[in-house]
Amino acid sequence: MKYQPFEDPVATIQALQEAPASPSSPRRMTLNMGPQHPSTHGVLRIVIELEGETITEATPDIGFLHTGIEKQCEFTNWHQTTTLTDRVDYLSNIGNNLVYALTVEKLLQIEIPERAQWLRVLMAEIDRLNSHLVWLGTHALDIGAMSMFFYCFREREDILRLKEMFSGQRMMTSYIRVGGVALDAPRGWEKAVGGFIRQFPSKVDEYENLLDNNPIWKIRTQGVGHISIEDMLDLGVTGPMLRGAGIALDVRKTEPYSCYQKFDFTVPTRTENDVYARYRVRMEEMRQSARIITQAMEGMPGGPYVADAPHVVLPDREKMKTQMESLIYHFKIVTEGPRVPAGEVYQAVESPRGEIAYYIVSDGTSKPYRLHMRTPSFGNLQALPVMLRNTLIADSIAALGSMDFVLGDTDR
Repeated sequence: MKYQPFEDPVATIQALQEAPASPSSPRRMTLNMGPQHPSTHGVLRIVIELEGETITEATPDIGFLHTGIEKQCEFTNWHQTTTLTDRVDYLSNIGNNLVYALTVEKLLQIEIPERAQWLRVLMAEIDRLNSHLVWLGTHALDIGAMSMFFYCFREREDILRLKEMFSGQRMMTSYIRVGGVALDAPRGWEKAVGGFIRQFPSKVDEYENLLDNNPIWKIRTQGVGHISIEDMLDLGVTGPMLRGAGIALDVRKTEPYSCYQKFDFTVPTRTENDVYARYRVRMEEMRQSARIITQAMEGMPGGPYVADAPHVVLPDREKMKTQMESLIYHFKIVTEGPRVPAGEVYQAVESPRGEIAYYIVSDGTSKPYRLHMRTPSFGNLQALPVMLRNTLIADSIAALGSMDFVLGDTDR
């Protein structure tokens, strides 16, 4: 249609403002929200149709952070792929390391030592706290509670120091490897982890004291962001969003992996199915993670931290320097990578955002033939149009934040 300019723009605008709204033909406005990092928690664009201040349609437009990691995995050997999994969910990289390692180990059919399994649980739960703290701080900041951001990042800094102590890296650790973990627990780790985890529950109490009695927080979160259980199940929503609606689905309990069945913890749920319920679920999850970390620290078994699989795991440095067979294994693994038997396998774990699963196909070579990631952020973000429909635009940011998606996890 050819653009026809108004003869008198000022008069036309004034007439539109003074004209009463007609219920039969309401005026609508299309609004671009994003892509920018604040409030949308990454480069997410949402096309919003507004009728007054009410959202009638909300369409998420992903694709601004497309990294092509799944395709990149076809060009790296089985060990090199671990570094790519770090960058999928960069706020919970250890969960991605873990699910990838478990999937490849299923194909290899190797037994992981008990100490390695407990170290995996310990670090996975420490990283769960790390992720939830980032969520709480940024979510509260979206709603206007600026102090919470500083409180949460205070504890997160302690967690990043623990990750650096174990792996040498603060974020992209690649700590969990195929066959075990990269390094054994460092000297003095019990004191460092124990000192942090004994204080942490009191910090969660502090967060709740700041928020639970805040009337603005309650108004902005209670009764906001509702979505039916049927819609969530149809769209593949998992994690705290589903548990906030009363469904106690947690892969750590339903399909235990890495000896989670040996730990005593509960799966917190709520029934309100709103932003406030998801907040309460994640707060309790942090307490349960602290319980698991305490049990892992107190009951950590001895023994090796890698599997006895010389064709997969790099040999000990001293053996590599003194034994020809170890030197050959080292050379083959470093230059070519291990060969994984042909087959296909699926493995799921519980990340801070929900169920994350890897489906891997091997053709018997040193590189994955196909690798597909079932990431929780992608499934949860599908619920966005349903959640925001008939919601006030002022409540959209609170509803968005309650989903706790990561765009690297969504558009990997």
